[in-house]
Amino acid sequence: MSETTLFPMPEPTESRPVVLPEGQPRVQWADRSQMEFRIVDLDSLVPGDHRVRGIWAFVEGLDLRALYAEIRAVEGGVGRSPIDPKILLALWLYATTEGIGSARALDELCRSHAAYQWICGGVGVNYHTLSDFRTAHETVLSDLLTQSVAVLMSQGVVELKRVAQDGMRVRASAGAASFRRERALTECLEEAKAQVECLRRELEEDPGATSRREQAARQRAARERQARIEEALRQMPEVAAKKKAEERSEARVSTTDADARVMKMPDGGYRPAFNVELAADTATQVIVGVDVTNTGSDQGQMSPMVQQIQERYGRCPEEMLVDGGFAKQEDIEKAEQMGTTVYAPVQRPKTADRDPHLPLPGDSEAIAAWRVRMGTAEAKEIYKERASTAECVNAQCRNRGLTQFLVRGLRKVKCVALLYALAHNCLRVGALQELIS
Repeated sequence: MSETTLFPMPEPTESRPVVLPEGQPRVQWADRSQMEFRIVDLDSLVPGDHRVRGIWAFVEGLDLRALYAEIRAVEGGVGRSPIDPKILLALWLYATTEGIGSARALDELCRSHAAYQWICGGVGVNYHTLSDFRTAHETVLSDLLTQSVAVLMSQGVVELKRVAQDGMRVRASAGAASFRRERALTECLEEAKAQVECLRRELEEDPGATSRREQAARQRAARERQARIEEALRQMPEVAAKKKAEERSEARVSTTDADARVMKMPDGGYRPAFNVELAADTATQVIVGVDVTNTGSDQGQMSPMVQQIQERYGRCPEEMLVDGGFAKQEDIEKAEQMGTTVYAPVQRPKTADRDPHLPLPGDSEAIAAWRVRMGTAEAKEIYKERASTAECVNAQCRNRGLTQFLVRGLRKVKCVALLYALAHNCLRVGALQELIS
C-alpha cells in the first residue's frame, strides 16, 4: 500500500560534500596601538552612590581655613598655584578607607583609578606632595577631628554619655636590628659625621664628579642619618631611666626611628611599635579622642584622654569604659574629680576568700565607690559595651591597613592616626545618616 501525502514530496538528491575555503580564517583582530578619541567627563566615571562622593561631601563640610591660610599664592600675585587642600585631604581620606597607606601607591592610583581621578579633577599630584601633606598638619587634623565631632554633637547624634577607650599596638617602621646601645650609637654618629664631611670635600674638590641631583641626594641622606642618630642619643637617658639600675647599660634606641619602642604585640611577640589610643562614643562608634604614645602599657592613659575630650568639646564624658590595663587608681580618682564615672574591672585579690568589690581600708572615696559599683549587675551590663565599641573600632582600623606605620617619628605617626580617625568618622557619618533617614 503506497503512502499518500498532502503535498508532493521532492525527489531525493545526493548530499554534496562541504568545501572549506582555502587560506587562513578572516577575523576582526585587536589592534591596541590605534588611536581613539573619546568624549567622556570625569563625573560620569563614578556612580552617584559611590563612597568617594560621600567623602568629598564630608571634606567640603569641613572648615579648612587654616590650610588655605598657609598658601602664599594670591590673586594678582606671582607664583604657581598650589593644589587645593580639599583635594589632598580627600585623597588621603579615601585612600585610608581603601587600606592604602603609601604615598607612592596613592600617586599611581591617581593616574590609573577612576575614583582617585575624580577627586583630582584633572589636577596633577605627585607622591612628594602627598607625603608632605599627610605629615605636615598635625594641629589642623586634630582640629578637624574636633570640628567634625562637634557638628554631630550640635545635631544631637553624639552625646558623650558613654565613651570606651582602648589601646592598639601598631608596628613601627623601624626594624629590630636598628636598635643600638649608647656606645654603638656614639660610634655610628662619628661614622655619620665623617661621611657628611667626606661628601662635602668631594663636592668642593670635584664639583663635576656626579650630577647635582645625585650629590644633593647623597648629602641629604647623610645629614638625615646623622640627625636620626643624634636624636637617638638624645633620647637614650630617658629610655635608660625607665629600666632597673642594673639593666640601664643595656638600654637601646633605634637609629631609624628614635621614638619607636619595643612593645609586646597582640601575638605575644616583641617588636618596635607605637601605642595608638582611641576613644569612641558607644552609642555611635564615632571616634572622639586620639593619642599616640611610645609606652607599651595602657596604665596612665585614661585621665589624659578624659582631659583631651574635655578640651576638645568643653565637657567630659559622663562615663568611661576601659579594660583592666587602664585601671590605675590615680587615673580613676582624676577622672572622678573631672566628673567622669569609670567602669573598669577590679583586680582579683591575692586571697581567694576576699570579695574584690568590698572597699579596702586605705581606699579613697572614689576608689571605694568604684569597687562597689563594679560589683553590681548594672555596672556589668554597662561594661559589656566596651568590647562592642572600642574593640570594634580598633578592628575596623586594622582592616583598613593600620597594621604598620610607614612614617617615622611620633609626630608623623600621630598625623596618620588622626587621618584614620577622620576616615572612620566620615564613614560613620554616612552610616548614621542612612539610619536617621
